[in-house]
Amino acid sequence: MLTVIIECQDQESELAQTLAVLVAGAIEGLVCDVVVLDHGSRDGSSHVADAAGCRFYSQWDIREILQSARGEWLLFVEPGARPQAGWIDEIAEYVSLNKVPARFTASRGYRRPLLQRISRSLPPLELGLLLSKRQAIAAAKTGMRLAEFAKGRKSRQLSSELIPSWVARAAR
Repeated sequence: MLTVIIECQDQESELAQTLAVLVAGAIEGLVCDVVVLDHGSRDGSSHVADAAGCRFYSQWDIREILQSARGEWLLFVEPGARPQAGWIDEIAEYVSLNKVPARFTASRGYRRPLLQRISRSLPPLELGLLLSKRQAIAAAKTGMRLAEFAKGRKSRQLSSELIPSWVARAAR
């Protein structure tokens, strides 16, 4: 039903945090596939992905990755991002009833400082992106990074919260 795609580089601990949360989605039958796209990591990212049963690529063509996705919907998230309680049921219901992309709600417990929220826009995948496989394939271009799928794309907001990846980076 859902393929999760994560792009990383030397983010072993952040990747492990995200994959740990996704296990519940796999157990519930929502997450059928996780793909990790690596940009030359020199840490243990490949071992973490392998231990979690993910497909791990250090070289890829984004169109081929999207076409090989097992789910009809894709969830793009940053390593370290962690969906909070209720995300599984909400996404399962959302994908059965909707066709437009969606993003998580920013976690109330982990907000950027006020000046950062006002002075600059959020990174494109800070709140993840839920997108149909068909829409992603239509938008894909050779060499495209996951964040480019989110730029300028109108989306609905899910009520489920996401702890953003910067929290995991700040904890290091």
